[in-house]
Amino acid sequence: MDPVTLATDRLLLRTVGPRDTGAVHDACQDPDIQRWTTIPSPYLREHARDFTERMAPDGWADGSLFTFGVFLDSGDLAGMLGLTMRGLGTAEIGFWATRRHRCRGHITEATLAVCRWAFTDLALDRVEWRAEVGNRASRAVAERAGFTVEGTLRAATNNKGVRRDTWVGSLLPSDLGLPSTAPYLPAARTET
Repeated sequence: MDPVTLATDRLLLRTVGPRDTGAVHDACQDPDIQRWTTIPSPYLREHARDFTERMAPDGWADGSLFTFGVFLDSGDLAGMLGLTMRGLGTAEIGFWATRRHRCRGHITEATLAVCRWAFTDLALDRVEWRAEVGNRASRAVAERAGFTVEGTLRAATNNKGVRRDTWVGSLLPSDLGLPSTAPYLPAARTET
């Protein structure tokens, strides 16, 4: 699939390439990004180069990972967002924000734009969000974007060789007022 560019009122969402290697490298020096994501630590320039020149383009080419840099009108990198295909109409979303551009709603805005695109153009019926338990910033973004936190998965994330418990949530097309490709029949609510 050819890379797609999306725009919101404040953001340009586009794939990253060689011209973005420096900005990605600089952003990933942030201890919070290294702590809460599974990127290598320390994060070297060669890691950024591999991401921008191989991983991101290859993901678009084979339809396995749709990576969007989140850019402001000024051209500044505000964050990164990826949609990893999981099969059967499902993908998993992941994101981070640069330290300088946190708490401004950019990643929530980008998440909603990418999910709308995924539901309409990729015909997905479910986008999952996962974050290590304790990553309250990621959870806040997911909840503001309308994700329903469904629970905690034990030892579901391997972050730098350590298994950690993981929050999981989902967003469905109906959460955004969009149709699904297949009918959805929720389980009956019962008291336990």
